[in-house]
Amino acid sequence: MTRSTLFLLATTLFSLLPLISAQGCNSTVSCPSTAPCCSEYGFCGTGSYCLGGCEPLYSFKSTSCRPNPICESQETNFTDLSKVQMNGTKYDGNATAYDWVVNTGTLVPTPSGDGVRLTLRESDQGTKISSTRYVHYGTIDFVLQSSKWNGVVTAAITMSDVKDEIDWEFPGAVTDKVQTNYWFLGVANYSATQGASSDISSDASSNFHTYTFDWQEDYMNWSIDGQVVRTVLKTDTLSDDGSQYKYPSTPSRIQLSIWPAGISSSAQGTIDWAGGMIDWSDPDYVSNGYFWNTLQSVKISCANEDQQSQSTTGWAYQGNDTQGIPIVDVTNASTLLSKSELTSVPVQNHRVVALVGILSVLVLSGITLF
Repeated sequence: MTRSTLFLLATTLFSLLPLISAQGCNSTVSCPSTAPCCSEYGFCGTGSYCLGGCEPLYSFKSTSCRPNPICESQETNFTDLSKVQMNGTKYDGNATAYDWVVNTGTLVPTPSGDGVRLTLRESDQGTKISSTRYVHYGTIDFVLQSSKWNGVVTAAITMSDVKDEIDWEFPGAVTDKVQTNYWFLGVANYSATQGASSDISSDASSNFHTYTFDWQEDYMNWSIDGQVVRTVLKTDTLSDDGSQYKYPSTPSRIQLSIWPAGISSSAQGTIDWAGGMIDWSDPDYVSNGYFWNTLQSVKISCANEDQQSQSTTGWAYQGNDTQGIPIVDVTNASTLLSKSELTSVPVQNHRVVALVGILSVLVLSGITLF
């Protein structure tokens, strides 16, 4: 779980307590059959709750969530937005019709026509887009320009429904470095984060660079413009008691975002990490009406794609193994919602975050919000 999740808690925690107690889902409370799907924000429901981000292990059954649409190698040039569903509430699980979904915020074509801007306005919480298909090992190339303002963060990540995660993060006005991290089931492996900041050859906000995840079953590489800057081996992640490898191993969506860390509701540690408070009177913001990063393209190359059956539609969770690692298998079940399901329950506002899950992260991270 990235810092982008942590900053949301302070502004919403108290107002959400009744809602959380009424329909929350977490590691100790599963969803009922009447609202079987646990959304990525930790609430039970139907319809869109059952699509991307649906937490299978906290749902009524692990199969309550729609399958994760199977990976297909592809490259998206964001000068063409025809395969981007601009309204995430209208997405029905059809990963053939759309390659990307705008979950929150707004995309704006660049003035020069070389990509698209993810925007951040004072009136919103930024923009996030997600791939409609999931990657279960492979390589992902992001060609982008970062944001460049104190308090503003750009992120390019993988995120699974059970919170396995791999990150590139660009905090604040530092444009000659990028940070890397990874998470196992929502918990960062801090023992393996030494040297997690890497130099960039030229200004990341004014020059396009290619940032690559090479995520394989036994290793992860982070590369910038074809040069490996960090490697983590699966064998490096063995838990202290030797019972499990704390290594991202579940199908994941690709997500890109811009979000405000430097706001009054954020933890002081998050504000400091991002370079301080956002200056909403900055000339760039005043003249454009938003802060931004620029996305030119994303290329996804799936591992083991040639081994997939033509009838395979996606991956589905089958529960946990004896070491507590989620079990995932291929399926030919439909990934789609019916029209009635699509309109039955609106997706929770993206600012809503489950209390129990966040508190566990705060304890593990040593972060104090209040």
